[in-house]
Amino acid sequence: MQKVFRIGLAAVAAGALLHVPSVSQAQATASITASATVAGALTATNLRDLSFGTVIPGFTRTVTPSDATSGHFQIDGGVNSEVQVQFTALPQNLTDGTNTLPITYTSTYNTADAGGSGTTFTPVDGVTTRLDAATGQLHIYIGGSIVVPAGQVAGLYQETITLSASYTGN
Repeated sequence: MQKVFRIGLAAVAAGALLHVPSVSQAQATASITASATVAGALTATNLRDLSFGTVIPGFTRTVTPSDATSGHFQIDGGVNSEVQVQFTALPQNLTDGTNTLPITYTSTYNTADAGGSGTTFTPVDGVTTRLDAATGQLHIYIGGSIVVPAGQVAGLYQETITLSASYTGN
């Protein structure tokens, strides 16, 4: 009986060894690729100056951001990158020598060149938004109003409006 017990015990032990999973079956591996696309430098281009045309003393002239004579900037950079846009020079007056003409501004932005339609923002505050996910573009349109006082001295009144754009890192 001891012999049968030993043979049975040996058979059970051998069977147990056959059912032990191997170490290689208990592990799995996989690989991924780490990548990053470095965005190119931002560029800002003046596509159109803001023009009020000839104005008459005693009247108000308004150019909306969607008007054909609104100012138009185009920003190009990394697709879907977040940018902060600010007007770094936004004069309160147009000048002709020592003569001044007060001006107020309105502005919009859009990722498409949509003729000035888009999201309104306050020019003095600027805006933080994303460049287009496909083209990497952003269009900024600026309009304004001038009230020409009666008796305003005739002349060409102008000043420079400067836009600045920078990546936020987001």
